[in-house]
Amino acid sequence: MKKIFAIIVCMSMVLGLCGCGDEEKPVQKKTIEVGVTVYDQYDMFIEQLMERFSDYGDTVRRSKGVSVNITTYNAAGSQATQNEQVKKMCEDEVDVICVNLVDRTDASTIIEYAEKADIPVVFFNRELVEEDLIRWSKLYYVGAAAGESGVMEGELAAEYCKDHPEVDKNEDGLIQYVVMEGEAGHQDAIVRTEYSVSTLEEEGIETEKLGNYIANWDRDQAKTKAAQIIEQGDMAEIYLCNNDAMALGVLDAYDETGMDPEEYPAVFGIDGIQEGLEAVSKDMLKATVYNDKEGQAMAMMELCVCLVQGGSLNDLPYEVKDGKYIRLPYAKVDKENVEEFYDR
Repeated sequence: MKKIFAIIVCMSMVLGLCGCGDEEKPVQKKTIEVGVTVYDQYDMFIEQLMERFSDYGDTVRRSKGVSVNITTYNAAGSQATQNEQVKKMCEDEVDVICVNLVDRTDASTIIEYAEKADIPVVFFNRELVEEDLIRWSKLYYVGAAAGESGVMEGELAAEYCKDHPEVDKNEDGLIQYVVMEGEAGHQDAIVRTEYSVSTLEEEGIETEKLGNYIANWDRDQAKTKAAQIIEQGDMAEIYLCNNDAMALGVLDAYDETGMDPEEYPAVFGIDGIQEGLEAVSKDMLKATVYNDKEGQAMAMMELCVCLVQGGSLNDLPYEVKDGKYIRLPYAKVDKENVEEFYDR
């Protein structure tokens, strides 16, 4: 009986050790299914970010031997549509979901679907409210701090005004400015606007506001708004735009007037999309703030693979603040350094 008991104990120990080993070693998938939904596929920055995301999926396949299948949906500005897209991803049993929120204050339905299906979610670019992000352990955010971009835009505009006193065309000692704002009530638009203007003034530039105009991050809408400003005879001396697409729209409006480009107001943007960089190199757009789409796309891909393969967040080449946030820094871009940002 003693011998039988000893054999049973030994077998139990061996089986127990095998079980621990299985738990500690996560299953490594050869193919990862990633579902993505974007608020608007025609947003120029989002379009270029998603191109990079797809490119990094190919990089992962070559470097890690893991195939990444990406299925992308366009919510076309509808939160209800985006909710249904996430529901479908859950029904399709994708491995991880990436969400560029339509409404940053309305992530509840998406979170409920994902939590019920036990599928991690990486929110990106349009930051949800903190209270929603901490609702479940498998929710993450990849992006940048909107306030930082506003500060940098204000600094760039202030530096330009100091170096080019001729920007004060009516020589009244004030800089008349217009803000092209991204989206009514959107946190990034509010913060970028507030910080760009306050920084400009803190840098010693005396200003007069001609108006804030909502153009919904869109080039054509910004062009229409700027054309109205021109028709009304408002003498804007600088434009502070929440993104490059709207800054390009402002330039389009002035281009159609036939005015000498040297007489254009000074226009500033944020994002550093390819078209914006080209405009900076031609001295049409005076400066922009580079929003690191390459870094964000790579961080999203690395995080997705890590979450699916059971890796540690500590092993990622990024700081994951509070176990939730990966933030990439902005950079100032003007004519002097714009070539550094081409084709990243």
